[in-house]
Amino acid sequence: MTYAVPRSDLADTVMDRLTAVYPTGADAARAAQAAAYMKGVAPFLGIPTPARRALSRTVLDGTGRPAEADCAAIALRCWELPEREYHYFAADYLRRHVGRCSSGLLPVTRHLVETVPWWDTVDTLAAHVVGPLVAADSTLTAEMDAWIDDENLWVARTALLHQLRRRETTDAERLFRYCLRRAGHPDFFIRKAIGWALREYGKTDPDAVREFVEGARDRLSPLSVREALKNL
Repeated sequence: MTYAVPRSDLADTVMDRLTAVYPTGADAARAAQAAAYMKGVAPFLGIPTPARRALSRTVLDGTGRPAEADCAAIALRCWELPEREYHYFAADYLRRHVGRCSSGLLPVTRHLVETVPWWDTVDTLAAHVVGPLVAADSTLTAEMDAWIDDENLWVARTALLHQLRRRETTDAERLFRYCLRRAGHPDFFIRKAIGWALREYGKTDPDAVREFVEGARDRLSPLSVREALKNL
């Protein structure tokens, strides 16, 4: 689905600055290396993360706090640009301001998850945007119940990882149920996500994770099991 970009004066300002500032840090050699490492999912400017974050501070200096429409507009407009660093900027911006947004941002976030998808953006959106949105509005758990069965593996991965930072407030029953729902999925990124989600919850309740893995070992992939029990 294509989303109409909301009208936003703040987005106009941010995007004008962003597209002027980020290219000053471009490095063609680094760009080629980054694109190769990311399997050609997108072209890069070649800006290392510390430098990119410094440039982002310059871009955002004095811009003020956004409303939800501003967040959506900035994210969608960044995603229209080809270079991956602009997508990183958008994901970081949403992460920073997700507390100012409502459940209405979830469909926009799904659009981002499905567009030019790879783990580098999807995982940030899952744990730091979708997760907080669901935590703030429990009615969105029904959306996650639908996402876990989605044919798009990145949407399903988002559902698996959306509780990654919940710690003691993790809905363990739902986490375990999601892991079993996709235990037989053939893709590496789903199997890895299952193990990662379990390992992260294992920092909070290691006994529960060990018990779950032992009981489901015949259904979970070896990769998921190894990841889940790492450091436990």
